[in-house]
Amino acid sequence: MSVETITTISPVTNKPILTRNGLSDADITSIPETAARAFEAYRRTTLSDRQAIVKKALKLLDERQDALGKELTEQMGRPISYTPKEITTAVARGEYMLKISEEALKATEGEAEKGFKRYIKKVPVGPVLILFPWNYPYLTLVNSLIPALLAGNSVILKPSPQTPTSAEQIKQIFADAGLPEGVLQIFHSGSITQIEAIARSPQIQLVCFTGSVANGLAIQTAASDRVPIRVGLELGGKDPAYVRSDVDIKWAAEEIVDGAVFNSGQSCCSVERVYVDEKIHDEFVSALQDVLKGYKLGDPMEKDTHVGPVVSSRSADSIRAHIKEALKKGAKDATPDNESFKSPPADGNYVAPTLLINVDHSMAVMTEETFGPVIPVMKVKNDAEAIKLMNDSQFGLTASIWTKDTNKGHELVEDVEAGTVFVNRCDYPAPDLAWVGWKDSGKGQTLSRFGFDQFVKLKSYHVKDYPK
Repeated sequence: MSVETITTISPVTNKPILTRNGLSDADITSIPETAARAFEAYRRTTLSDRQAIVKKALKLLDERQDALGKELTEQMGRPISYTPKEITTAVARGEYMLKISEEALKATEGEAEKGFKRYIKKVPVGPVLILFPWNYPYLTLVNSLIPALLAGNSVILKPSPQTPTSAEQIKQIFADAGLPEGVLQIFHSGSITQIEAIARSPQIQLVCFTGSVANGLAIQTAASDRVPIRVGLELGGKDPAYVRSDVDIKWAAEEIVDGAVFNSGQSCCSVERVYVDEKIHDEFVSALQDVLKGYKLGDPMEKDTHVGPVVSSRSADSIRAHIKEALKKGAKDATPDNESFKSPPADGNYVAPTLLINVDHSMAVMTEETFGPVIPVMKVKNDAEAIKLMNDSQFGLTASIWTKDTNKGHELVEDVEAGTVFVNRCDYPAPDLAWVGWKDSGKGQTLSRFGFDQFVKLKSYHVKDYPK
């Protein structure tokens, strides 16, 4: 069988910018076997040795942030003013996981019993396959890579074809940091069949996947006939925000626009639907319009650009289809006049930030993941209606409530069906809190001390003193 050629298309120009070779049949067998051999040696290293390697790698990653940020802008289109920040945030996240690793991975003592040493040890699971996306490749990768390596596992990385150099850069950084050969491997593939074949390999003990629900289900199915293998899934979101009538309207509007439009709305935890108390609806929409007037859509290489292109022409078509369907069903386009929204660069996949009102749950823009810079706003009568609508979704990644009455906000989020709930904040995975999806948003968890759990298995020890 011929080896696949994988081409990266620039979202800025819609022209090819990179090519990579896919897997051969031999690779599908040899990569997991190499990971298994490397694991046998690496699992015997000390945690302090692994910590030293990770610490050095994070330092090197931080030092290379400008070059890596420029690559991200070229490959996935986020404005150059923001891409280096992904690297620094990834480093900070990794440093937190490094800081807590000794406590997170320590053994648990059993009940004291004379003549016995009894404890539960956390041991690495074995070779780990990490499949990570293009929208935040470094951030999503460190969620799994850092605890996997600190726990003593070997790792195989598969990046998105849109951002292939992210895996290559990480592999080189860890090699420069002293990670033994074979412990971290990468491969490129655009074939779900090949990825499923790697996941089915008997050597693979855990698959961590971040991406669409459909592909997550395919990976889970591929691994379902093997008892030992675990699958962690971080999938889609349709994250709601509820704005109560007591809120500081101007401030909340600024925060929600940022939460909805940053990275062109291409985040699993971006704000995708907004419910506003009917008493302040019109004033809040006006405030959103004022914020959007200050945004610039344009060339991501220009430092004053806020919003670049979306990742592909297919993605742009899908976003526009959501907007068109909503308008056809009675929604109104309330996007303010903004010259940059009307005249973006000609060749790229530019979708202007779009503010929609008069929306409801008969529209895809309120129920299906849009993954674009669209802000649909719906009136609600009260808290109860807002919570009911927030929960009316197949997804449950994050949700936010905006109010001056933080005690009431705290009370209301108790009834919100999501893995992470915010009061007066949004779009922020905190490294000390577990990142977990409910419903179709996924299973398993990353970040916090619980983020180490899927990378270890428990081994109980009963050691009895030899009778004298």
